[in-house]
Amino acid sequence: MDLHAEAKNAPKLGSAKLKRAFNKDWQSVNLRIGVFLIFFLLATSANGEDRVSASWRVSASWYGDELRGNRTASGEKFNPDGLTAAHRTLPLGTCLVVGNPSNGKSVKVRVNDRGPFAKDRVLDLAAGAARAIGMVATQIVTMGRC
Repeated sequence: MDLHAEAKNAPKLGSAKLKRAFNKDWQSVNLRIGVFLIFFLLATSANGEDRVSASWRVSASWYGDELRGNRTASGEKFNPDGLTAAHRTLPLGTCLVVGNPSNGKSVKVRVNDRGPFAKDRVLDLAAGAARAIGMVATQIVTMGRC
């Protein structure tokens, strides 16, 4: 097609057709910028200082001397007197606050192993952590990030 013919068919500068096309392009750009800003603000506002730590009520058990010295998922030797825990999916090294709702005691633990392997439980505490909150059997505890 001839360039002169294309130029003749192009909308005239200042025409309503050109203004509509221009506005649609800018509406699309504005929408993209708005969506980006929303995601950016949500992502950056969730830093450690201003985030409210959520806690969950979960079923927990504890394990002790029977596994003393075995390697944990993190590679360290299991110490039943330590303040550690096993969780199926949380990243190794995650700090958790575990509380006993029966007596109000709580303890900070570090996830260093995988488990528990019983479907009805979410957390396995080392015997030392269980002792610190007065836990003597499988029970419901509160669990939140430090």
